Amino acid sequence: MTNDKLTWLRKNLFSTWYNSLLTVVCLALIFWILRGILTWATTQAQWAVIQVNLRLFLVGRFPQTLYWRTWIVLAIASTLGAVTAGVFFGKQQLTKQFSALFAFIIGVLLVALPLDFTSRLWLLLIAALLFVGFWVGGKFTKLLTPWLSLLWLLSFPIILWLLGGGFGLQSVSTNLWNGLLLTLLMAAISIVLSFPIGVLLALGRTSNLPVVRWFSILYIEIVRGVPLIGILFLAQVMLPLFLSADMRLDRVLRAIAGLVLFSAAYMAENVRGGLQSVPRGQIEAAKALGLNTALVVLLIVLPQALRTVIPAIVGQFIGLFKDTSLLSLVGLVELTGIARSILAQPQFIGRYAEVYIFIGFIYWVFCYSMSLASRRLERQLNN
Repeated sequence: MTNDKLTWLRKNLFSTWYNSLLTVVCLALIFWILRGILTWATTQAQWAVIQVNLRLFLVGRFPQTLYWRTWIVLAIASTLGAVTAGVFFGKQQLTKQFSALFAFIIGVLLVALPLDFTSRLWLLLIAALLFVGFWVGGKFTKLLTPWLSLLWLLSFPIILWLLGGGFGLQSVSTNLWNGLLLTLLMAAISIVLSFPIGVLLALGRTSNLPVVRWFSILYIEIVRGVPLIGILFLAQVMLPLFLSADMRLDRVLRAIAGLVLFSAAYMAENVRGGLQSVPRGQIEAAKALGLNTALVVLLIVLPQALRTVIPAIVGQFIGLFKDTSLLSLVGLVELTGIARSILAQPQFIGRYAEVYIFIGFIYWVFCYSMSLASRRLERQLNN
């Protein structure tokens, strides 16, 4: 241990007798807790509940003969995600440590997960697509940047076609879209749709037109005053009443409508905070240069406002991703809902800890990934 580390320890942990005592007590408490967790995880926990039901956790009751569709969906989403990361972070080349860590994770997944040979080949292909996508995004940043949003928009109907079928493919009812598959799909669509609606509501709340401003204010304040579970129940029960008898919305579509309406109101307030941070002088300078109001908003105001509130926006996205767990209360069997089905199996009754630790780990991986991408995007824009 170097002198600098010893100095840091002495200054921060052992500077006085009571700090030294507190440090020792905390270390002993941490050791006791970790030892208990490791003992339970290695000797008492029955992780077979995860291994046996892994397919249910990931894709629910999606037909096993059509798993190739879900692998293609994962390949499309992974490739576009890697290309997007390459476009934004391509100048920050992948380090050897990150490459080694990624290869290690893929190796662990290939060995640890109970996958058949075909699934292992798919996983290797997706890993290769991630590296290629990141390289392509970093290499052709200028070429891909204008088309990136269009590529994502085009991918959604393709993904829905692959999952739902039709137009030459066998149809799969949305009742069979369960587990992590449904959670990710609901979160992604809700995030993509709620963001532009929230921006429009934020602009409407700051508008000089009284009708637009008061409509935006009423919508935001009413929706923010109602809990999400209430919005979801209203979307499931009340929304069909406003449609004709011939038009019946699927339960998944109604749930998406509820999530979007709820998230857009909170997104509007986050964006409005960014709009208020833009100096008035920049708006006046843009108008002095001859830009009309629409161009001032699109080219001057919104880029600076959104850049300011990136942490709040990503926090909203993370909250929306976790809020999908409430969908199980309205009859949709997402990740949390499929856990209840698994816990009802006779051989795994009472294995709550193992199941919910696994689900919590999945939520943490995705939420932390969004947070990490947010921090890197902030650093990239500040450079």
